[in-house]
Amino acid sequence: MKKVTTGLERLLAEPKKYLKGNRIGLLVNHTSVAADGLPSFIHFHHHKDFQLIKLFAPEHGLYGVDQDMVDVDHGSEPATGVPVVSLYGKDHASLTPETGLMKNIDTLVFDIQDIGSRYYTFIYTLANCMQTCKKAGVPVVVCDRPNPINGVQVEGNLVREGWHSFVGQYSLPNRHGMTVGELAKWFNDDIGIACDLTVVPMQGWKREMWYDQTGLLWVSPSPNMPTVSTATVYPGMCLIEGTQLSEGRGTTLPFELCGAPGIDAHRLSEALNSENLPGVLFRPQYFKPGFQKCAGKTCGGVQMHVTDRNAFKPLITGIAVIRAIAHLFPKVFKWRTEPYEFVSDQPAIDLLYGHPEFRETLLPENRNLKEIEESWQTDLEDFQIIRNNYLLY
Repeated sequence: MKKVTTGLERLLAEPKKYLKGNRIGLLVNHTSVAADGLPSFIHFHHHKDFQLIKLFAPEHGLYGVDQDMVDVDHGSEPATGVPVVSLYGKDHASLTPETGLMKNIDTLVFDIQDIGSRYYTFIYTLANCMQTCKKAGVPVVVCDRPNPINGVQVEGNLVREGWHSFVGQYSLPNRHGMTVGELAKWFNDDIGIACDLTVVPMQGWKREMWYDQTGLLWVSPSPNMPTVSTATVYPGMCLIEGTQLSEGRGTTLPFELCGAPGIDAHRLSEALNSENLPGVLFRPQYFKPGFQKCAGKTCGGVQMHVTDRNAFKPLITGIAVIRAIAHLFPKVFKWRTEPYEFVSDQPAIDLLYGHPEFRETLLPENRNLKEIEESWQTDLEDFQIIRNNYLLY
């Protein structure tokens, strides 16, 4: 297997080619590892030509130990003593650093592994820092990494005006098929951030690659994203967060398991398999989450087994799961009503889907899954035209 060279490896090999000045800030987490397995901040801390001034950490913290939507305090990195600024605090304002935090930084470097879905918040942390760096006059360097679920397949609708949030800050489809470097260029040019941006591209990556074909170490980007298989189903199964069903958090198979107390697992799996969704098999499963939704309670549900990941369509599959449970077990099914990602006046499912249409008109049985897919096509065609302008590979 030929190994992909990440943007970080290229930057570390020729730092003066990409960096301005010698005072460096890093927007990273535990996924920012070099080929030797050491974190980027260790390399920069010991580099004789650079001074590592500050670390900025996204949701879940620098080492990815905190669960979703848990506020993280500022601190310091234990191996180096370098201060760490948390960009996921107690309120929405904490998601964007103040301009003063860029003082004494000559270049801000971003290197975090994304997972290819618009709900994942790391890409918006990058965009917010780009906006701050534009105001502060600090250049931004983005080290590119693979889209782990390939850079070819695109699926879903776009977020509509009035429904943007930290799980859909811009009008991306649920599965966007772009790398973080390509997204950064799109944010900068099409969205209009217009900071001083440099993207360090990968070498050897091809758009059709899945992460396990890259030869790179897989480092779980967040506590409930343990494997490439999790990332594969996530663009659809993250919608379960907009319900009171368990999405498998608190088990070893988050997003591959879903269900709730009171669901007949065999009846649900039979109904879902009868939909003949491409590339997936549903197996009846009972499980007991150790924490979060349904903690300590036995849930009936299904485990998704992706049998052909190139044919699999995660979003329509996630929608099929929610519809099946809502129709078969109406006394069990409920939408989430608690605040979600600092938003309390809009339902979580509307933020995740990008507008209220799924909740209001797509859930009834008289709308078949093919019609739902067809409803996205104009969105996808519009997005593909823009997307093509920013593809690097």
